[in-house]
Amino acid sequence: MAEGERIGLHNLKPVPGSRRPRKRVGRGEGSGTGKTAGRGHKGWGSRSGAKRRARFEGGQNPIHMRMRKLRGPHMKKSMPFEPFRTHTQPVNVADLEARFESGAAVTLEELGAKGLAGRKGVPVKVLARGELSKPLTVHAHGFSKAAREKIEAAGGTCEVIQQ
Repeated sequence: MAEGERIGLHNLKPVPGSRRPRKRVGRGEGSGTGKTAGRGHKGWGSRSGAKRRARFEGGQNPIHMRMRKLRGPHMKKSMPFEPFRTHTQPVNVADLEARFESGAAVTLEELGAKGLAGRKGVPVKVLARGELSKPLTVHAHGFSKAAREKIEAAGGTCEVIQQ
């Protein structure tokens, strides 16, 4: 290309050495791919129409046939569980002890601000890991039995939020 010539679709070329000529098989012994044309001797791979299929496992029972069959709504294993699963955000009593002062009201907004239950629209459940030594008024969607006992033993109250 000359110095002042504009680049366009009519004069684009690949970089020298980036494109190799295609392999011409079966064109005589001197070419390196004559006689069997790179297919070896006998066997399935030497036949016409032979292709190395993706997912082919050498003749053993393929994985899609080894896996269990989950067909139809009548089998328990085939139920789509995910739409019916309940998701909650766990908050432990130890986290409340560390982040709230005595007599504080623990609301969903407060929990989010302290980095405990930040996911909006997901119910919060208080669990009993840890100890609590200060009275707190805790507002949450659910409480484990042991967590409720610990909060009330410390002089606090548990208030369930209805969804």
